[in-house]
Amino acid sequence: MPLPDRDLRSARVSPGSDGHLRERALDVLLDPSLAHVVDLVCWPEYGRVHVADARGHVALGPDGAPTLLAGRDPVADQDPFSETGYPFAAQRLHSLFTDPRAPDLAVVHTGAHSWPERGGHPGEHGSLNGLQSRAPLLLSGTGVAARGVVDEVARTVDVGATLAHLSGASYDGMEGRPLAEVVPGARYVVGLLWDGAQCADLLAMVAAGELPAVARLLDRGCAFRGGAIAEFPSVTLVNHTSALTGVGPGRHGIVNNAFYDRLLGEQVVPNSAQTWHSAMQWLRPGVRTVFERLPAGTRSACVNEPVDVGATYSTFALIRADGPASGGGLAAYLPDATTDPHATQEHVAADSDYTWATQVDGSGLDQVLRLWREDEPPRLMWWNTTLTDSGHHAGGPGSPIARASMRDADRRLGVWLDLVEERGLWDDTVVLLTADHGSEGADPGCVGDWAVGLRAARVPFRDEAYGFLYLGEDVVGQEPPHPA
Repeated sequence: MPLPDRDLRSARVSPGSDGHLRERALDVLLDPSLAHVVDLVCWPEYGRVHVADARGHVALGPDGAPTLLAGRDPVADQDPFSETGYPFAAQRLHSLFTDPRAPDLAVVHTGAHSWPERGGHPGEHGSLNGLQSRAPLLLSGTGVAARGVVDEVARTVDVGATLAHLSGASYDGMEGRPLAEVVPGARYVVGLLWDGAQCADLLAMVAAGELPAVARLLDRGCAFRGGAIAEFPSVTLVNHTSALTGVGPGRHGIVNNAFYDRLLGEQVVPNSAQTWHSAMQWLRPGVRTVFERLPAGTRSACVNEPVDVGATYSTFALIRADGPASGGGLAAYLPDATTDPHATQEHVAADSDYTWATQVDGSGLDQVLRLWREDEPPRLMWWNTTLTDSGHHAGGPGSPIARASMRDADRRLGVWLDLVEERGLWDDTVVLLTADHGSEGADPGCVGDWAVGLRAARVPFRDEAYGFLYLGEDVVGQEPPHPA
């Protein structure tokens, strides 16, 4: 829940709280000349979140009630099934701005904005809109009715509550709620996250017979047409953390892949190949993961996932234990991508990110198979897949490389499903498949950079993760490398 007004105001004391400085920045950002790259600008003020674009300005109360301040409401369309609208905008924005690590101004890119010079890709995410925020959500296995694709929608915070509920743990204090489609009682609970997989494209590929392993899951369960709506910003570590804690960024404190911590006076980049294994040092005190909520003595596993606090087995715990001896982190554990039987070798040969992610996911499958060949597999397992994000960044949703990445992930999923069925454990297992966000293709001809105008207007700022503006800090943050 948002903090009371007085706490929200006190949390925002910063150079950027100077109304005059903010107005100078807004004059630049909301100019119609930037409307092709600036979709929205959002900021907190006196317990409300303001949202503006070149044509209007609204203030959203903690209960979501809008107060129109100029023109038309830029986020009037909050239909949870809309791709161009802004599902759950008020709740998501209030969650972000509750945390003092949040920026003074959050600038939301238009879906078409292309910014390769600042680290952007042909396929992007991070927006408040439905297309970039909508992750797939599929439930399968014991206790789940086989209903196919249903007209339902959920939120990423509901994933954590659902996993806790299924595993016999409490979800008290979570912002999410367990999905009504699941019934506790399964001996084994498995959460699958296909990073960056777009909801509509995944469902279309299943229908076309291109993802036979996911189809096997759907035959024994259901998929939400509206998927799971990511927290804002719709980026990786924000939503991995939301999925596994059941709370939004205003509670867990991981507000972006890179942000500025004014209390420490330093840039924080928890989402890179070099820092993922230690990202949870930035988790706010008192926030518990699903693993920490399990009954005492319950075995759990967290594969290739940084949000691993409390897991009995964790890939990144092994890396932290190795320290410098690990040879630079995860790299020491990775198999050769060129011999991976599940990989699309055409893309392995052509794209270094695809190669790296293939190695990571090959290692993940090896770990999962070892865990499920044990006499007693983990009660709760979370398995993160990285390649799907690399593929969507490389070509955008629906591109050959994005679809190849999902077919590769499906082949690895099928190997595990074969083992589960071979051991006769399927009737004791429930599976939840989701992602951390959606994806949208950029237009290479849609270019522009708001930094130019801000500099010309003499607005001091730092821009973290290209969209989080901290005013009064005259440093331009660099987009961190995308994690493998």
